[in-house]
Amino acid sequence: MSGKYYVTTPIYYVNDRPHIGHAYTTILADVLASFHRSLGDDTYFLTGTDEHGQKVENAAAKKGIPPLQHADETVVRFQELWKRLGITNDDFIRTTQERHIRVVQQVLQDLFDRGEIYKADYTGWYCVGDERYFTEKDLKEGKCPECGREVTPLKESNYFFRMSKYQQWLIDYIKSHPGFIQPAFRANETLGFLKQPLADLCISRPKSRLSWGIELPFDKDYVCYVWFDALINYISAVGYLKDDKEFARRWPASCQLIGKDILTTHSVYWPTMLKAMGVEMPKTIFAHGWWLTGNTKMSKSLGNVVNPMDMIDLVGVDAFRYFLMAEMTLGNDASFTREGLLRRYNSDLANDLGNFLSRVVKLTLRAGGVIPAPGESTGKEAEFDDAVAAAVGGMRSCLEEMKLDQGLAAVLAAVRAGNRYVERCAPWTMARNNDISHLNTVLYTAAANLRKLGVLLAPVMPGKMAELLKVLGGGDEKLTISDLTSGNFADPAGRQVLEAGILFPRIQDEEEPAGNPGAKPSGKAPAKAPEAPPAPAELVTIDQFAKIKLKTARVIEAARLEGADKLLKLKIDAGAGDIRPLVAGVAKYYTPEEILGKTIVIVSNLQPAVIRGAESRGMLLAAKFGKELRLVTVDGDCPPGAEIG
Repeated sequence: MSGKYYVTTPIYYVNDRPHIGHAYTTILADVLASFHRSLGDDTYFLTGTDEHGQKVENAAAKKGIPPLQHADETVVRFQELWKRLGITNDDFIRTTQERHIRVVQQVLQDLFDRGEIYKADYTGWYCVGDERYFTEKDLKEGKCPECGREVTPLKESNYFFRMSKYQQWLIDYIKSHPGFIQPAFRANETLGFLKQPLADLCISRPKSRLSWGIELPFDKDYVCYVWFDALINYISAVGYLKDDKEFARRWPASCQLIGKDILTTHSVYWPTMLKAMGVEMPKTIFAHGWWLTGNTKMSKSLGNVVNPMDMIDLVGVDAFRYFLMAEMTLGNDASFTREGLLRRYNSDLANDLGNFLSRVVKLTLRAGGVIPAPGESTGKEAEFDDAVAAAVGGMRSCLEEMKLDQGLAAVLAAVRAGNRYVERCAPWTMARNNDISHLNTVLYTAAANLRKLGVLLAPVMPGKMAELLKVLGGGDEKLTISDLTSGNFADPAGRQVLEAGILFPRIQDEEEPAGNPGAKPSGKAPAKAPEAPPAPAELVTIDQFAKIKLKTARVIEAARLEGADKLLKLKIDAGAGDIRPLVAGVAKYYTPEEILGKTIVIVSNLQPAVIRGAESRGMLLAAKFGKELRLVTVDGDCPPGAEIG
């Protein structure tokens, strides 16, 4: 039975360009919304921009233009980025829109009429960056306790919301509703903040000091405090005081996503405002951590802010979305590095998922191009089937618990189980031996389960998973997670498999050429093959043997070398960013599909050579007996680059 789901992001200031923090929160909301749509829930996803306040007015003044013009020019940057990121928001609210201004003024007038807002003189310290007042005791070394900026002394008359009136109610509500503020340690932070007496909230700014804001309906000389204005967007966008039926359909919000730096405004200001208004609380306010560079918070002043556009250009939209969801444990901080992005891309997406799809497609095309009905069991299906079932169930539970990284880990574990299944069954051998019944079972099992995994990953990587499902006979059908769990998932037998390109081509970081991290490309042609060395003596010393460097490597690309019946042209991952070409004389014993994805053993420090016009750096090890040849591998799973000796 489907339910309803309403997810919001904070609305973003229009005083600068969007950065990775904005992108992360919005992608997270999009992934949550997409999962719930796939589960059949009545889903609504709101994002937007905060366009009033001192910072916006100052930014516009620097450009010599009116604040609204500045907002109009800046908001486009967010809208264009969301479009490029594949964001599927149902609404985009701007606080300069009449639909929002009207609701804010109605709320202000109602609270004022009921005595929840009063006028008083104020003396204190003001931070332009946070647009907040602080008392003397709040300051840290004379500066803003939140951002560390300089503060300005102010004495003026203003209007105040009786927030202190609701302090004990809020404490009791948080304690009695453990899911209200998540993760739980953020609820404890808020309760710690509430141990001190809660002051009333200044909700106005005199026009003599700030003119860019929503005018107070009961005093034309003042505008509304930007935070009081901004928070109301979550209800003004869904019909509050305008469309009671729509508001009842959407509110309360299921999940309000925020960064941890705006926890107080959302866990103290917002619920007390709602309580005074007589509006139900949101179900969950979830505060995620920051993206760090190393151990340092990203900031413009430090010059370490990551531009989402650059990362999209590097790995593509879907892979960027996947990295952000898989890398951060929700609630905690995470470190963003270019190396980490490429490592996860090449490992999870290129090696595991991409290679699995490539194998399944090539084997099926070779067997006629149609996903066959399963034949006789090979006895090896259970592990793969169980891993897929665990991924389906795990993703649903992880979604409810806001543990998306763990859910994605379960899906990738199932992908790896699929690769092991194909390795152990060796369908290429079944094809050679005309073992059609078992071959059909392997091809069906691999394709059917890969389709299920594609559906699970679609909310995170919608574009690439649409490609995957289409290649596996999907056509234009819309598959959902509810299909997986209801038993209505279409049987893929009889569907035509399409020729596919590489879903996730491996990326070699231009800043770190393969085989020699840190070195710059020389631009020189590959070295000519050296003259054959003299035959070694039958016995070698330990020192002589130590000169030979053996290590593991994974085959990530394989093809026949044109004009050479015995040779395969490989691309291998030898670990630590070492991606290199290798030519191997094993084409009579292994097809490209058979060797793709295998972990082999190589001589890594062999002099480079050019064989039939193809560069080869290294040599794989194999054992030959009679007319048979077997690759030397390692016992069990082993990462590329492991030393052997």
